[in-house]
Amino acid sequence: MEPPYTCDACHATFRDTGSLKVHQCIHTVERAYHHDVCNKTHRSKSSQREHQSLHTGECLYSCGVCNKTFTRKSSLKGHQCVHTDECLYQCDVCNKTFRDKSSLKEHQSLHTGKCPYRCDVCNKTFRDKKSLRVHQRVHTGERPYNCDMCNKTFKDLSNLKRHQHVHTGERPYSCDMCNKTFSDKSSLRIHQRVHTGEHPYSCGVCNKAFIVLSNLKRHQLVHTGERPYSCVVCNKTFRDSNTLKCHQRVHTGEHPYACDVCNKTFSNKSDLKKHQRVHSGERPYRCDVCNKTFRVKINLRVHQRVHTGERPYRCDVCNKTFSFKSSVRVHQSVHTDERPYSCDVCNKTYSQMSNLKKHQRLHAVYINV
Repeated sequence: MEPPYTCDACHATFRDTGSLKVHQCIHTVERAYHHDVCNKTHRSKSSQREHQSLHTGECLYSCGVCNKTFTRKSSLKGHQCVHTDECLYQCDVCNKTFRDKSSLKEHQSLHTGKCPYRCDVCNKTFRDKKSLRVHQRVHTGERPYNCDMCNKTFKDLSNLKRHQHVHTGERPYSCDMCNKTFSDKSSLRIHQRVHTGEHPYSCGVCNKAFIVLSNLKRHQLVHTGERPYSCVVCNKTFRDSNTLKCHQRVHTGEHPYACDVCNKTFSNKSDLKKHQRVHSGERPYRCDVCNKTFRVKINLRVHQRVHTGERPYRCDVCNKTFSFKSSVRVHQSVHTDERPYSCDVCNKTYSQMSNLKKHQRLHAVYINV
């Protein structure tokens, strides 16, 4: 039997008057349901209720198989495919399958490079509507997601969920190659690329490839010269907000990261990680030529020049080249006659610290005799 209720604007048919009324709002642009927290309007009461749950954290929809809860009905439907193994939508480029049409469309933009959603404040473009919405909070300052343990606020729900693991200590995602655990699925996925060697994000200018999209975006600023983040104290500019945050601690003296072995503190997390390897003995960076291992990636890069013969640093006076930046600095004292290293016994001066140390051994020999 044909559904009895027909839209007189587009002739779509519906089984009941309620569904017809909700549909007709598309044509009338009527949005009768108003949210009193963020002033967003909705076409239907159910849509308003779903949106409200974003502010309250209430999960209205529950999976009948595993009891996982969701704030949106569409999210529940997408999740239920996990239990049925049903993936209805397939990408015609790489054959990857998806549970819903919107996920397929978002994925296809990876192949096309298409970013149809544009921010009307800064003209930045995005592949999907959700990413645009989250980005716009940078301009509005809106942080609608609140941690009920420490009151820290977040721009999007996924960041709140990831943050909450800090309080619970939960790391439910485990790498099946090295058993390293992670607090969120996306961090695990990114980590797994270390094992697979996958670098899915490629620079269109120099073809350099990256494991993480944010690293590609940061790299692209090298080509554009853009440094959009500025320190309000000294006006120094930076390519990304994280580097700016770390820099600002120079002015504040803040060292929020502490070593749990020796209590030494650091202004950024990466320095703490490097330091912790002193205690653990971990040397994760290995030279593929001589198998020598290093605690820090930059030390491996510098070492590899021994094998490649690369000498990227040049003296601007005589054009002599060097493998290390420090070697150029030492060499330049030949041209300047600078001798900054002084013996505290006889006041003899040297252009290099190594020469001063050799000289000081002479005094030590005479003293021992």
